[in-house]
Amino acid sequence: MKIFKYLFILMAGLMVFSCDDREIIQGTNESSPIVADLSANSIVLDKNYTSNPALTVTWSAAEYSIPVEVNYTVEISATETFDDPVQLSTVTASTTYITYSVSELNKATKSIGLSPDVAQKMYFRITAYLGSGSLSAVSNITSVTVTPYLSSPVYNYTDLYLIGSSTAAAWDNNADNVNMYPLLKNSKKLTEYTYTGFFKGGKDNGFKMVVVKGSWDAQYGLGAATDAQSGTLSTDGGSGNIPVPADGYYKLTIDTAALTYKLEPVAAPTVTYETVGIIGDATANGRDASIPMVQSSFDPHVWTLSGVKLTAGEMKFRANNAWDVSWGIDIEYFGTAAVGGANIPVSSDWTYDIYFNDATGDYTIIPNAD
Repeated sequence: MKIFKYLFILMAGLMVFSCDDREIIQGTNESSPIVADLSANSIVLDKNYTSNPALTVTWSAAEYSIPVEVNYTVEISATETFDDPVQLSTVTASTTYITYSVSELNKATKSIGLSPDVAQKMYFRITAYLGSGSLSAVSNITSVTVTPYLSSPVYNYTDLYLIGSSTAAAWDNNADNVNMYPLLKNSKKLTEYTYTGFFKGGKDNGFKMVVVKGSWDAQYGLGAATDAQSGTLSTDGGSGNIPVPADGYYKLTIDTAALTYKLEPVAAPTVTYETVGIIGDATANGRDASIPMVQSSFDPHVWTLSGVKLTAGEMKFRANNAWDVSWGIDIEYFGTAAVGGANIPVSSDWTYDIYFNDATGDYTIIPNAD
């Protein structure tokens, strides 16, 4: 028994000695990364060659007291003081350069508010860091004079379009089918979408949703129905059609993360308008007259405009070419406009597809592709 006692004391002593004498290695930053060079001092971006390389940013490596893998972020700004910086890229594995194409650099200029067809300075800086952001160091600032071209607005949203015999689009999956209506996105939960409107019912009818008009590659159809009006969604190309019990007005709610859907009946709208149009200084007619929208023959409460030119400014929807009933809210691209609400902002000159539901106030304004 004494032998075991002495062995225990000896092991405990070794453990104390090991812990007390262990060397703790901690790295420190030895220098900041320095932006060594931009491959050009002045650039005119050409929209005819969007995939060509436009600018290479290089910098010397940040030095740390121990050998580690260093990560870098590239930030840009419209001001030398970086009042409102935008993170452009993250570079890993101790790489010390990155090249941007014409298209990438043009989109970057838009993200910091530079104007098209005007030569302006664009400022760059690099931040080095370890792991999740420890021991960061910021470089000096350098710049390039860049002339961007007019391009589509920054629209970082995924739209879903209704298609099927229960909808206005029928099964016509062509890119130019103006009757493929988008679901309303939820800005607080971008995986959730809703659509309120008329659906055609019956055993021979149904619908799906596609992400890109003209393509079946990304679609949401019926998975397993848990009851007559709710269930799971499938993204498989062979997914089933979501059924509709009978003709009527419904609210569709889907979640693309949970892959669930719900189809709930709602009361039919009681007011139908003769005309609905857009008006405001963002429209071609300014504040003088409405630009009429096209009324759906499938659902008279849905109105559309395709490829309409808007300029930076504001707009609203209004009924019957008068101000008795108008809809608006201070949210760009999509939302639920209130009767008599604020003007809808338009930040960029461009052509857009516009969808509006006068029964709910839901609207979606989608920039056309470049």
